[in-house]
Amino acid sequence: MTNSQNQTTSKQRTSGRPWLRAGGPAAGARLPLWDRPFTLFFAARTVSQLGDAMMPVAAALAVGAVYGISGVGLVLGTWTGTFVALVLFGGVLADRFGARRMMVGADAVRVVTQGVLAVAFFAGTPPFWLLVTMAALGGAAVAMFLPGMNGMVPLIAREPQRANATLKVADALAHLLGPALAGLLIAVTNAGTVYAIDAGTFVLSALCLGLIRLAPGISTAGQGSSLRRDLRQGWREFRARTWMWSVILIWMVYGVLVFGPLVPLSSGLIGSRLGPDAYGLAVSFLGVGTVLGGLLALRVRPTRPLAAGAVAMALYTVLPLCVALDAGLPVLLTGHVLGGGAMAFWSVMWATSVQTHTPAAVLNRVSAYELAGSVSGIALGQILAGPALALASPARLLMVSAGVCLVGCVALFAIPAIRTLRRAAVGEGSAPATG
Repeated sequence: MTNSQNQTTSKQRTSGRPWLRAGGPAAGARLPLWDRPFTLFFAARTVSQLGDAMMPVAAALAVGAVYGISGVGLVLGTWTGTFVALVLFGGVLADRFGARRMMVGADAVRVVTQGVLAVAFFAGTPPFWLLVTMAALGGAAVAMFLPGMNGMVPLIAREPQRANATLKVADALAHLLGPALAGLLIAVTNAGTVYAIDAGTFVLSALCLGLIRLAPGISTAGQGSSLRRDLRQGWREFRARTWMWSVILIWMVYGVLVFGPLVPLSSGLIGSRLGPDAYGLAVSFLGVGTVLGGLLALRVRPTRPLAAGAVAMALYTVLPLCVALDAGLPVLLTGHVLGGGAMAFWSVMWATSVQTHTPAAVLNRVSAYELAGSVSGIALGQILAGPALALASPARLLMVSAGVCLVGCVALFAIPAIRTLRRAAVGEGSAPATG
């Protein structure tokens, strides 16, 4: 690349984000995080995550009690399938109409879906068609919400890495508290209470997002081009970044062979050997590790974030390995802490790299492509976990998962575009949003 091309690329990347600079920040400079826009965004994200964390337990207990495991699988599969099918369009629409507007609209849809299900459960037994229909609408709403959520972070935070790490810690805490709260509410009251609370979290989320004011000139809205052209442009931007599509290819393999089968296989092995309480404890320690990884990402600012993330992900290998080797409870819990911390640290490095190395005008579309790739791999891995048991035992399959994880980390570090990607420095600049 010539010097003029480098300057053009830098201008495109920082368009709409004037606080990003090609040079480094002033020595010791630390920009404020908890201003009004980020606080509102944090509140919106955290409260909706708490509600979402309650939903898997609600579905497993409430839907499973009436329609069985196959019913739960179909409801959750409908949600996931709709999300994967529509998330690319969510990225286009977020770039065309603005991320914040799409997120508020998605919250409004989920207020309706969760509210309808709350009324249905309070009234008696919801018909299965209603559960599936609301799951499809909910998946569609999330497909409209998530691309914009990733794109909003660099618009409301001067230091995206600190923002992402803070949000990751809050997400982990929400997923620690949410399932326990859902189980307690269903035992004491009714599944309708859980769905009603979830609907309420989306009301609060929409209100907080609606109060955020972006500074003049900062917009992710599109220019009115055709839907097909917008999708193609997003694909070109995604494909043009070797480090990005290389990571997603590796992550799709991870989804099929590591992340997808991990929950069904490890829950069965740990539950049969140490009891269901042990598996619940292991999941809690995974959340503890996620919190610790997020806190580490708040303080550590590696020059090459993806390289550092790849090294951290090597620790994730311990998680499937300790389950496969029938480790005792202390080792098992330690493995889950290390796995949660590794994943959290990688997630912050990855999200920050995507947000700061992608032009603001196409960030939502690019985020949609990477979301679609990641989620589709996990969904396929979950589907194939059962049939794979005909070929090998759960322990052997988890050994394969551990090996794939380690090989994937080597691949991440071996690819020059990933290993050499440098952190986009943050300097003093205009505020991203107004109070």
